[in-house]
Amino acid sequence: MSNYQSAIEAVQAIKEKAGSSWDAINPESIARMRAQNKFKTGLDIAQYTADIMRRDMAAYDADSSKYTQSLGCWHGFIGQQKMISIKKHFAGQTDRRYLYLSGWMVAALRSEFGPLPDQSMHEKTSVASLVAELYTFLRQADARELGGLFRELDAAAEGDKAAIQDQIDNHVTHVVPIIADIDAGFGNAEATYIMAKQMIEAGACALQIENQVADEKQCGHQDGKVTVPHADFHSKIRALRHAFLELGIDNGIIVSRTDSEGAGLTKEIAVVKEPGDQGDIYNSFLDVEEIDVADMAEGDVCFNRDGKLVRPKRLPSGLYQFRQGTGEERCVFDSIEAIKAGADLLWIETATPNVADITAMMNEVRKEIPNAKLVYNNSPSFNWTLNFRQQAYDNMVEAGEDVSSYVRADLMSVEYDNTELAASADDKIRSFQSDTAREAGIFHHLITLPTYHTAALSTDNLAKEYFGDAAMLGYVEGVQRKEIRQGIACVKHQNMSGSDMGDDHKEYFAGENALKAGGAKNTSNQFS
Repeated sequence: MSNYQSAIEAVQAIKEKAGSSWDAINPESIARMRAQNKFKTGLDIAQYTADIMRRDMAAYDADSSKYTQSLGCWHGFIGQQKMISIKKHFAGQTDRRYLYLSGWMVAALRSEFGPLPDQSMHEKTSVASLVAELYTFLRQADARELGGLFRELDAAAEGDKAAIQDQIDNHVTHVVPIIADIDAGFGNAEATYIMAKQMIEAGACALQIENQVADEKQCGHQDGKVTVPHADFHSKIRALRHAFLELGIDNGIIVSRTDSEGAGLTKEIAVVKEPGDQGDIYNSFLDVEEIDVADMAEGDVCFNRDGKLVRPKRLPSGLYQFRQGTGEERCVFDSIEAIKAGADLLWIETATPNVADITAMMNEVRKEIPNAKLVYNNSPSFNWTLNFRQQAYDNMVEAGEDVSSYVRADLMSVEYDNTELAASADDKIRSFQSDTAREAGIFHHLITLPTYHTAALSTDNLAKEYFGDAAMLGYVEGVQRKEIRQGIACVKHQNMSGSDMGDDHKEYFAGENALKAGGAKNTSNQFS
């Protein structure tokens, strides 16, 4: 007996116990609704997706070609359409394909204050709200897809029903892991814990936290970043773990991000309990000058280093400066210590997407943590075309090849698009993720802001044509005709919004009295 038939029988038994007042309840309708609502709570989702990520991490450890990917999504609809597309193009499966929730996009697109920079000024609750919204839309995608199968089952000849029933029993959910950005925790460790709980309860199985000062936080690709000593940061990592454990998600995932490669400042000098400890090593990267006691000015902050009195360079803002050229070394130190403090995955923000640079840092980390794994931001803040063309140019120079037909600073120009150099660069961009998964321990590749940019690009293209000479043809040719021919589900937008599911429910609730929207006069029939 199929799972579907078993579910019907289970509801039938409940109905019989209830007596005649339930005569109008159809057990098959209830079985269908239960199948369409696989996940009852956000914690159900968090546990289900944490299990997926842990299996994927183990699979990657065994075979680095099994890395995972995600795209940042700023609205539930965007996440839903992404997963519908993945199932359509990849044999109905979602394996190793996640969602990413970017704090940058929450700040820029989801705050009631309007667009904000990525400085943790948006409402704390907006992050958990987006997690919940994404999963609401993914669950609706499940319900919609199963609803279509149920309607097919009803219309099928008897000999065809078993195959459809098998699809129902083995339905692949659109629900996948979300790696969610909690910035620097939005306050102290207690604030981090409270916010983490809300995000986990909404369904997040993986939380990404960074080592910047919470009230001075900057985008990882901008200047002015200020880091905190490890003792402060690790208390927040432990706050995340406590939140997971309290809610019963014992295998929740913590992603520890270091911004030290581009952060030249710290807000405080670390506490040192004994020579060579975390605080001592952190302070060793400070830019200091040796002084005599007589040279100390009023209000100077000084400390003992190896028996000598040193004064760290302090800016008018009160911030302390690290020595130049120590960023990569600090990233390695941060990463090792974060894993020891309980993080599961690492994130290192880099200045450019360079395989050799990322690999060099991770090789140092893996000397101490052999199975350390990285989450990497394939950021739109990088000019990928220019970076990789310049890398190709530099490789040609190193190999002694003729580069006289190229101007390195101008390699973004369209005039180079059909050159051998451009083709070589594009090949390296294409293989970047697999190369770094193999060489640099990158388990998860994500693009933080892709759907921000695709929304802007598609809107620009439509506005140009629709408000120009093409007029309505701009929409028909540029959007609708492509939707129909590419099989984009949203071309039937009434169905996507839940109209057909609503009709199903009306029939469940009112029987033949149901006033349904999907009749002969529904214009969506033009897209059948």
